[in-house]
Amino acid sequence: MSNRDRILDALASSLEPLDDDELAHRASISPRQTVNMLCRAMETEGLLRRFRGVDGKIVNQLTDALPVADRRPAEPKRPPTRPDGLAVEPLLFVPSDSAHGDSSEQTMAEGRMLVALGKRLGLALSPRRLFHPSGARVEIDGADNNLTVLVECWAHQGPAKVAQKNKLVVDATKLNWIASALDPKPARLILCVSDPAAVGHLSGVSWQAQAIRELGVEIEIVSLEAPVVAALIAAQKRQYR
Repeated sequence: MSNRDRILDALASSLEPLDDDELAHRASISPRQTVNMLCRAMETEGLLRRFRGVDGKIVNQLTDALPVADRRPAEPKRPPTRPDGLAVEPLLFVPSDSAHGDSSEQTMAEGRMLVALGKRLGLALSPRRLFHPSGARVEIDGADNNLTVLVECWAHQGPAKVAQKNKLVVDATKLNWIASALDPKPARLILCVSDPAAVGHLSGVSWQAQAIRELGVEIEIVSLEAPVVAALIAAQKRQYR
């Protein structure tokens, strides 16, 4: 898929206009300037329009010039089914739903965390899309080839906000749910985080802590390099200002 197609797919799957930074993140295109150049070209062609959004940044939105069929992202084709009824597809990255303020800095940091955790465990971990026998599918931040370890990563510095605490429970639920369909069952389900402070609430008696424990999910801390932490903190400040 070309970068142009990635941009069109990202815009088609979004309920709101996207600025170049968010579009680069969702379409997994680097550097950001590539997105800016392609969007300007497609604006000239009449495929999208660029205008100033509510936060003052220039955003991109599809126009009626693009056929309706092309506005819907294609459904992933189901790979061959395993004996346990699941199918697994390797991914280059896990698509973001943007519900929790994901940024390109966060995506990059989580990629580093996954590699570091894999080295710690002696496994090659990479993103996967799993197709459940029910027809539902989920994207997992990391798993080894034999699916003995399933991982969700969260790069965040500092204490978690209320919605983020609930996000961790959602991630744990996803890991537990898809693991229950695997045969054999994964040996470990892991929430990988970058800062102990981000999961400080899980060391007590909060309902989130109890839920995650009962779901059989453990916490692994993977510290990031100072420049990565600085970039991540800057991104968090932009998101929550």
